[in-house]
Amino acid sequence: MLKEVFAGSTRSRGAVRAPDPAENPLESWYVEHTGRLIHKWTHYFEIYHRHFSRYRGKRPTVLEVGISHGGSIEMWHDYFGAGCRMFGVDVNPKCKAFENAATTIFIGDQADRGFLAQLRSELPRIDILIDDGGHTMQQQIATFEELYPHVARDGVYLCEDLHTSYWDEFDGGYREPGSFIEYSKAYIDQLNAWYSRQLDRLDVNEFTLTTHSMHYYNSVLVIEKRPTPRPQDSRRGVPSF
Repeated sequence: MLKEVFAGSTRSRGAVRAPDPAENPLESWYVEHTGRLIHKWTHYFEIYHRHFSRYRGKRPTVLEVGISHGGSIEMWHDYFGAGCRMFGVDVNPKCKAFENAATTIFIGDQADRGFLAQLRSELPRIDILIDDGGHTMQQQIATFEELYPHVARDGVYLCEDLHTSYWDEFDGGYREPGSFIEYSKAYIDQLNAWYSRQLDRLDVNEFTLTTHSMHYYNSVLVIEKRPTPRPQDSRRGVPSF
């Protein structure tokens, strides 16, 4: 395996098989797409398919924050199939043009908590929430805090383009306390709050009770919800001594 040495780090480079679009319907759709513009990091397609495939053909309710030119709406309808109910949010009023019988578009700023509260009151429970909006720390944190509780009890929340947590023009920066990456790390502790012995600092809360898992990928965080009771340990077999 070849190694490239960078300042302060070592990165390995080896033979990596190029992804086969035929293995992932999202990749197949993307390489053949000639409709409205869509802009995605290509490694996201594997992440989407891993966490969203169970909803295909199941008529999910999907909210995408940040729809830009509308290409992703076309992708999601194709991927989930007939019966998918799409909701989109964007600051650009021109995005209203993407509305149809299966798609509702809301115009507003995801950093505006009043707008998000109103949105929450008008939406059904969300099976899948995709945050691909403005990517500022304020926007990502506000969207999570206001809309994660509205995700269905077995739903999926996905925030992408987390690399902006390292960019100062988005109010991020490496280990910047106000970045979304740093903010989200606290929820790892909350996921494990069952085991805390310092209840004044860490105790079970609604997130602990409703969240099954957190998955960090390159520039993506996926949180899967599921009612989560107190963990139970168990033993089987005969002790050796």
